[in-house]
Amino acid sequence: MAGYRAEDDYDYLFKVVLIGDSGVGKSNLLSRFTRNEFSLESKSTIGVEFATRSLNVDGKVIKAQIWDTAGQERIMQNFDGVCLCIWLVEVSSLFSLDLIFQYEEQHLSTWYRAITSAYYRGAVGALLVYDVTRHSTFENVERWLRELRDHTDPNIVVMLVGNKSDLRHLVAVSTEEGKTFAETESLYFMETSALEATNVDDAFSEVLTQIYRIVSKKAMEASNDANATAVPSKGEKIDVSKDVSDVKKTGCCSN
Repeated sequence: MAGYRAEDDYDYLFKVVLIGDSGVGKSNLLSRFTRNEFSLESKSTIGVEFATRSLNVDGKVIKAQIWDTAGQERIMQNFDGVCLCIWLVEVSSLFSLDLIFQYEEQHLSTWYRAITSAYYRGAVGALLVYDVTRHSTFENVERWLRELRDHTDPNIVVMLVGNKSDLRHLVAVSTEEGKTFAETESLYFMETSALEATNVDDAFSEVLTQIYRIVSKKAMEASNDANATAVPSKGEKIDVSKDVSDVKKTGCCSN
């Protein structure tokens, strides 16, 4: 069938991560973009989830693999609430509580670093989300950005997203405040509402488009470098013996 492309038929696959504090609306941004759904009863993410959606950019099919995770403090709480209890039961008869908690803190830190590295690995884009009605989530953006940059390529495309813009009467972070931070850190910026579907598609599409442009530019530069290498420089000795022998083998007018 003309024009039909299978779901797995795409030109580029880009991994994009959603980061930010718990409760800022990351999961609803994901579901709105990938399934056009919104849940008022959305619960905090436990662990890691991801969904996909394909877009057409400059005639190329871009498949976005978007990863969503609990906020750092939520991950720590989930791990602490389950594993710490099991750990205490297993070793309480062998060691003092002080030693147990000291070891558990080190164990938890190692576990979280491993999970963090896996989450960010291979990401070429990110939506850094805060809740415009909770200033504390905006204050934590700097920490999230630092963690992102510690684990990803310097060329990663980052969009700062002020979510829940529909709650205009509760706004605690002004648009200007978000723009200023984004400009200072060289980030893209947009305010969204997953509830009203405002700017959600635009935010993801802009990130994916910018990633594609960076990839295309690198590919073009690599091609130009290869062509430049193939062209002999002035005064360079040219060995044509191989080309002549090839012509002799195949003939000048072979089919």
